[in-house]
Amino acid sequence: MDRTINFTVFCLESYKQAHQLTGKNALKVFTDNKVFEYIKSCYDVLHSTGQGYIVEDIDLFINSRKQ
Repeated sequence: MDRTINFTVFCLESYKQAHQLTGKNALKVFTDNKVFEYIKSCYDVLHSTGQGYIVEDIDLFINSRKQ
């Protein structure tokens, strides 16, 4: 099994809880903003950080795509 799958689910769930979103809405945010690709490309760095940092980093990534 790909080592990033469990971590990706963890990131999605963490983001969902932090922003009080439904699973469907969190999935849409991740898909629309290519967050899954970002998590996979940054796995080596992100998986060694805490939950709060991960959510904050995802927020920064999403905001940078909107500019």
